[in-house]
Amino acid sequence: MTKREAAVVGAYTGVLMGKFGDLHEYIEEVMGRPVWTQELASKEINAELKAKARPEFLKICADIK
Repeated sequence: MTKREAAVVGAYTGVLMGKFGDLHEYIEEVMGRPVWTQELASKEINAELKAKARPEFLKICADIK
């Protein structure tokens, strides 16, 4: 699994799969803005993040052989 794939899985599931820094970088990329770590406790932010990570998460799942 690549760092990016681990970040995608972490963003979608809420389970840290690699380094937090890689996850945080991915979160800021998909959210399109800086994200404070305390924002990650918000149900609304997590729901938005999961929705934005979903297409890439599903692609990772579809590519599993």
